Amino acid sequence: MSTIKKLERLQRLHFLILQECTGTPLELSEKLGCSERSVYNLLDQLKDLNAQVSYGRSRKTYFYKNDFSLQIKLTFSVVSDEEVVEVMRGSYLLKNREDISYV
Repeated sequence: MSTIKKLERLQRLHFLILQECTGTPLELSEKLGCSERSVYNLLDQLKDLNAQVSYGRSRKTYFYKNDFSLQIKLTFSVVSDEEVVEVMRGSYLLKNREDISYV
């Protein structure tokens, strides 16, 4: 799987946790389009970034126990002999795919 796809899933997971509407791990895997094992791997990645993620069994959702923010920014440039062209800049993953601006 591509790195960009992984980052998109990680960001989608973050937003669902912020909204406290992840559902069960199985439901979350369906929302993210991946396996339950991948969900647990993504949760581990958030925990590696010091996110205190917990699951509420009665509410059936993951939530943050601490103030946690995740911002993913990427920049792509094409370099040729005489020029550098910035193809994408900034917060690509925070935008819809239709909103991608090309320079």
